[in-house]
Amino acid sequence: MTDWKDVPPPPFRVTPLGWLRVLWRGALVGGLTYGGLVVLLLVRLVEWPLFGQARSVTPHITKFVCRTALRLLRLPLSVHGTPMTRPGAIVANHSSWLDIFVLNAVQTVYFVAKSEVAGWPGIGWLARATGTIFIARKGTEAKKQQDIFEQRLQAGHRLLFFPEGTSTDAIRVLPFKSTLFQAFFSPALEHTMHIQPVTVVFHAPAGADPRHYGWWGDMDFASHLLKTLATPRQGRVEVFFHPEVPVDAFENRKVLAQHCERVIRTAHVGAVE
Repeated sequence: MTDWKDVPPPPFRVTPLGWLRVLWRGALVGGLTYGGLVVLLLVRLVEWPLFGQARSVTPHITKFVCRTALRLLRLPLSVHGTPMTRPGAIVANHSSWLDIFVLNAVQTVYFVAKSEVAGWPGIGWLARATGTIFIARKGTEAKKQQDIFEQRLQAGHRLLFFPEGTSTDAIRVLPFKSTLFQAFFSPALEHTMHIQPVTVVFHAPAGADPRHYGWWGDMDFASHLLKTLATPRQGRVEVFFHPEVPVDAFENRKVLAQHCERVIRTAHVGAVE
């Protein structure tokens, strides 16, 4: 039986007009993103001595850049529900790198990403500057990583986790890994933390493969970016904020992970494993 990860989408042919869209959209989005990075780093020079880890100003720059980038891509975004204001963390399904722009556009969050992302050209710099936490998938690092999570959460940062552990083809929600949920059950956090499940649903352009915005398997970033920039008429993306839940209402990390997965899957109509 063929695994879904081995089934690539149909080839995407970039037309001459598509190349023009790549050039002007790429120039605008690239200029906005890296121009915003320069502004963010300059502001951070002042923000750090005054506020330390609190980051009272720079997240607003990130949010503005991401909202504007989606407009330049002509990718409509609609939001359902309300982002939580209590101390806590976010868990969401993961379709592609576009999730970073979408989720940053709707709420102030700090992503938790695999350590390899730190070394990605261009993207690694952006991730570091915006406060991303990089984690190594090694048992020997678990205690160190939990300490970092606690420090950031106690500093008021709302961390965002992708419990699937990988991006997908945008039409499925994978079973959640419960390992990272253990950080929420530490004595310092268990009785104050809330978790908000968030569903991100990408709708492909009319007539396109439903997996148009997915990024999976051995797909490279450059070709996916090229397709996104060249798409003549984009689809749309929806974000569903579900009710937050207190960590101490759950017996353990596995039960909490199962609850979040179930809620997120329910809002992702037609999602498969």
